[in-house]
Amino acid sequence: MFYHCISRIVDRRFVLGAEEKEKFRALMRIYEKFSGCMVASYCLMDNHFHILLEVPPMKQGGLSDEELLGRLRALYSEAFVAGVAAELQEARRQVGEGVAEERVVVARIHERFTYRMHDLGEFMKGLLQRYTQWHNRMHQRRGRLWEDRFKSVIVQDGTAARTMAAYIDLNPVRAGMVKDPAEYRWSSYGEAIGGGAKGNGKRARAGLVRAWLAHKGVGADAGHWARNVSRSYRALLMAGAVERTTQRGVAGQVEKKVVRKGTKREHVRNPEEEGEEIPFATVLRCRVRYFTDGAVIGSKAFVNEAFAASRERFSERRKDGARRMRGSGAGARDALWTARDLRVGV
Repeated sequence: MFYHCISRIVDRRFVLGAEEKEKFRALMRIYEKFSGCMVASYCLMDNHFHILLEVPPMKQGGLSDEELLGRLRALYSEAFVAGVAAELQEARRQVGEGVAEERVVVARIHERFTYRMHDLGEFMKGLLQRYTQWHNRMHQRRGRLWEDRFKSVIVQDGTAARTMAAYIDLNPVRAGMVKDPAEYRWSSYGEAIGGGAKGNGKRARAGLVRAWLAHKGVGADAGHWARNVSRSYRALLMAGAVERTTQRGVAGQVEKKVVRKGTKREHVRNPEEEGEEIPFATVLRCRVRYFTDGAVIGSKAFVNEAFAASRERFSERRKDGARRMRGSGAGARDALWTARDLRVGV
């Protein structure tokens, strides 16, 4: 399951500078490794952030001892992990000698940590708490940093996940900070383009591959980036922009200049999927409240299924869940549906 997660700094103050964004991103990657969740797309702005997070279920049978220790190494010191390893070794000895049952001594050690894994709320709680502690120490402040509890929207894989990833990466473009999203370093696309062949650059590409191809069963494999995703994703991000290539200076030196004149095409063809279109390029240039407050985003059937699973949260008079988008989201109304009616222009 994908979730679009958003949180803002209290009073919407602009306090996230370069150092703060670097620290937040580092902690985000640490919690990604620890939790088993995956960041498919993200953007860190000056007073808020967006994360498209995939939260897969815990694998059947749970983690092995080595897998658990590997997860712990992302978040804890080697001394702490060594202590847990010693506990597990002793517990396994007791099981082997018939002194205790595995589900009692070993499972309890695992459960001390695994309840925080593969869980949206625990991922966000741990990330925001750790960052707040660091931020308050650095800036000699106390108290709450984030405006409210984070908001989240359930996002279907396929068109919805691809669109949401692009919407997130285009935040700095909509804010007028850059013309090309590749120029913004604290986003998944900026990191995918400028982050190098290994490390987080590779992880950012793997996340975007997952957002783009999850509906086809493709995992977070950065190897698909160049072959199957990069051109199509950039076509969606750059719809409505003119990229002028000029030759100047030293022979062979090429400079690309991006000029945005507004989107004239309502659709962008996806060259990787014959016969399928990624619609509503214009929608991505606007702030769409449905993407942050719509509760569920996806096909009509997907939204209705989510509505049925949470029927008790809605009034008895409501018969189904899917609602058409209006206002700035109207361009997506034939492809994406939402679970909430929102006042347009608010």
